[in-house]
Amino acid sequence: MKIVRDSIIAVSILTMGAFGQDANALMQEAAKLDVKKVCDVKSNGLEKVLEVAKKYNPVAVEFGVEFKRLGITNSVYIKGLEGAIKAKKPEVTLEYKSKGKKKSKTFKTDYATWRACHFAVRALQQKVEAQKTWRLAVPGDGFKY
Repeated sequence: MKIVRDSIIAVSILTMGAFGQDANALMQEAAKLDVKKVCDVKSNGLEKVLEVAKKYNPVAVEFGVEFKRLGITNSVYIKGLEGAIKAKKPEVTLEYKSKGKKKSKTFKTDYATWRACHFAVRALQQKVEAQKTWRLAVPGDGFKY
């Protein structure tokens, strides 16, 4: 029993480590993207832009930098958009909880898709920027106050 348990723990640790390396690679990849081109719904289409959001948002969640705007996390945007795009709806209604109450907001599908993509990519880009420039915010070391 103990050998099986230790084996499961070892495999879990190796899997987590591999995913962490993959997440860092995706974060560095997102840092190099041009958000305006990648998240342009008119030129790329709804499905392709949503795929970009679905690719990068789990990494943002893993690092704890997922965007939340108007009380709605980016994961809620993505989940709601998947159904709206399949049903070819012009608008998507996103349901979320704020201060214990259920609420909903309605957005045009193309705007919500752009927003989900933009939020997923920019969250990772800002994390990379923060790692490089945090020292500038220390008084006396960088920015002049």
